[in-house]
Amino acid sequence: MTVKEKIDQLRAELHQHNYNYYVLNAPEISDKEFDDLMRELQDLEKEHPEYQDDNSPTMRVGSDLNKNFTQVAHKYPMLSLGNTYSENEVTDFYERVKKALNEEFEICCELKYDGTSISLTYEDGKLVRAVTRGDGEKGDDVTDNVKTIRTIPLVLHGNYPKSFEIRGEILMPWVVFEELNREKEAREEPLFANPRNAASGTLKLQNSAIVASRKLDAYLYYLLGEELPCDGHYENLQAAASWGFKTSEHARKAHSLEEVFEYINYWDTERKNLPVATDGIVLKVNSLRQQKNLGFTAKSPRWAIAYKFQAERALTRLNKVTYQVGRTGAVTPVANLDPVQLSGTIVKRASLHNADIIEGLDLHIGDMVYVEKGGEIIPKITGVDKDARSMLIGEKVKFITHCPECGSKLIRFEGEAAHYCPNETACPPQIKGKIEHFISRKAMNIDGLGPETVDMFYRLGLIKDTADLYRLKTDDIKNLERMGEKSAENIVNGIAASKEVPFERVLFALGIRFVGETVAKKIAKSFTDIEELENADLEKLKNIDEIGEKIAQSIITYFSNPTNRELVERLKSNGLQLHRTEEDLSGYTDKLAGQSIVISGVFTHHSRDEYKEMIEKNGGKNVGSISSKTSFILAGENMGPAKLEKAQKLGIKIMSEDEFLSLIS
Repeated sequence: MTVKEKIDQLRAELHQHNYNYYVLNAPEISDKEFDDLMRELQDLEKEHPEYQDDNSPTMRVGSDLNKNFTQVAHKYPMLSLGNTYSENEVTDFYERVKKALNEEFEICCELKYDGTSISLTYEDGKLVRAVTRGDGEKGDDVTDNVKTIRTIPLVLHGNYPKSFEIRGEILMPWVVFEELNREKEAREEPLFANPRNAASGTLKLQNSAIVASRKLDAYLYYLLGEELPCDGHYENLQAAASWGFKTSEHARKAHSLEEVFEYINYWDTERKNLPVATDGIVLKVNSLRQQKNLGFTAKSPRWAIAYKFQAERALTRLNKVTYQVGRTGAVTPVANLDPVQLSGTIVKRASLHNADIIEGLDLHIGDMVYVEKGGEIIPKITGVDKDARSMLIGEKVKFITHCPECGSKLIRFEGEAAHYCPNETACPPQIKGKIEHFISRKAMNIDGLGPETVDMFYRLGLIKDTADLYRLKTDDIKNLERMGEKSAENIVNGIAASKEVPFERVLFALGIRFVGETVAKKIAKSFTDIEELENADLEKLKNIDEIGEKIAQSIITYFSNPTNRELVERLKSNGLQLHRTEEDLSGYTDKLAGQSIVISGVFTHHSRDEYKEMIEKNGGKNVGSISSKTSFILAGENMGPAKLEKAQKLGIKIMSEDEFLSLIS
């Protein structure tokens, strides 16, 4: 391969990985692998300037732009920092600064939070705009979503500048991330790889209510403006904290290279005890005057560098691959490994995700494999030590063709990575999985029942589907292992109490593919009863807010199966709430029928969620972005300037709170 061909290959790979990371929020390689490829390309381009290209990945920052959001130009470009994994390069950075300044300087050492970057603009003490990093020159206006983050102040207190920008990182705390992935796993949806992807994906959601439910956090780390209180960056952060911002309490000023390395070494271990993800240390020259003197390269500031921690990785032996079948029939391959210590826990198993991953790794039984914790939480195999292979290596791992539980031939839907067992009504893990989902807290919430009890009832032939639960009697189960009369009574009473669970939760409990809690609520508000839903066509379903073709088709497929219809009929005959109550229906009108309404701004009389509910109760549709199809904008104070400009350009009516309340009264 010639040098030119190698450069072209690296550029193509980096363009693709850049797109995966910034646009799809679905990286396929680690940060270090990306940085290594970028460094290799930078070195080759430096050695061979004759192959210079203005569109090379080394000439840009990357983009997370989303066409559904208004794009806003940054007043000050949001450049990325130069990255290093080497302590020698930290030393080089320190010496370059020392030589360039030729005077005393301080380094502000900060944790590098692993989230999604945000720029917040405040005027007269009020948040007026929140913009993502985007491509560094312009980003997406996500003000409405950012306003749902409790740690970001909407109104400041204290002695703050009239106008300024503050930048930071939006994060998803570990506990929230783990809970979100547990919910996604229960619904057999793809898991988020790490909290950064989860935070980034959440921030781009069109529904601010869902954003609010995700409990995002934020740490602010850099002030920009014409009238900042201090020349010191560290001192400015202390001032920002006094105005109501959440800044890191762990930032420290270092006066020597030794102090810098003390900070790095301390947090390399201690960061594992933090409530949010970090992936390194940011080092900044503290004086803004000195920062200005040092200036910028084309892509990053000369006065700062990011030292990134090595991802924890271990080498262990692959003993076998087993397969799990979930409630939707998705078949997941699992690598069974020699136990190995990783990020403070013993790892014995790691997901292999799907057949394409297995093929790409060229796995053989007995291989020595590299295991990492993606985002330091989900164990995954990232590579194979092929040099360690011997003549005794086992057979090549090939994805199974038939269900390991019921023997049915697996199918793979076009455009999907997973294989599925189609035998949804007779495959034991699918049946038990559906029952476990049905009884779960956010569905029917049946006290006393759990996976072990469901498994026992199923093995003994007491239940074969969810409707069978309602035939159970205390005498049927009181003499079973670890049961007793009191436990049996609690279970039977819990099953009886579930008959009062409202329509929307019963819909969620049915376990229709892609119908989560939020979608179930939307459906329940759009149909009077289950019969109306069963007979709905594709277009009627797609007209419901947030329901696209994939969800609509899944609903139609579910009810086209006679077994499912029979199950629903049995549940109805057992007294479950498969209709909207009179009380629920009484508050609905058609005053806003056929109208698409955008909500923007800060309100006085009711919350945004309350207004959204009013719109739905009066037959209207909530939409997240302005278009020519928007009927009107319900506007509170501090409506986003970009939305205002677009509304005026399209001639869309802007309605105040009082006007809206008068309209629906």
